[in-house]
Amino acid sequence: MITEIEDFFAKGCGRCERFDTADCSARRWSEGLAVLRGICRDAGLTETVKWGHPCYMHAGRNVALIGAVRGDFRLNFFHAALLADREGVLERQGPNTQNPDSMRFTENSQPGRMQATITTYLKEAMDYAEAGVLPDKKAAVVDMPEELVEALDCDGELAEAFAELTPGRQRSYAINLNAAKTSTTRLARIAKFRGHILAGKGANER
Repeated sequence: MITEIEDFFAKGCGRCERFDTADCSARRWSEGLAVLRGICRDAGLTETVKWGHPCYMHAGRNVALIGAVRGDFRLNFFHAALLADREGVLERQGPNTQNPDSMRFTENSQPGRMQATITTYLKEAMDYAEAGVLPDKKAAVVDMPEELVEALDCDGELAEAFAELTPGRQRSYAINLNAAKTSTTRLARIAKFRGHILAGKGANER
């Protein structure tokens, strides 16, 4: 993953084989990403790099993250549950996302046309950051697959390590395993994940 901010806009995030090629999503959406970057900086946010992406901070807190995929580019908000979303422009990033937290753009010209709206949302998020306000935590209910329950029952070391994971990391394993179509696949994934769990990592962490 990249560690220098300019690399993202010139080469991409560095998380896949399309990095620094003409097929990189960051290059496809370069014009729109540049405008979106300017809006974030003009709002007074501090620009950093986290997880291989441009991350914008205020008052010591993450406010928003810029990303790009083949079909769109986006501005993802942290603590999005606080935002009023009066214009209804936020979308959920995926089926397991608790709150709408992402502005998606499918044309390079969109950020420029939406500049006032984007700035309003950023300023609202910055105000919450300054005030130290956080959204109420919601208990995420995710069904634990039977294979994982049995694996934890039979492996005390694994069960202890799993219990020490954060709720989000525990949830990442449940989601990943529930997405598998067969019990055989779930069992194979559990065996593969064992070292990750013992290391205190989530399913998607390297």
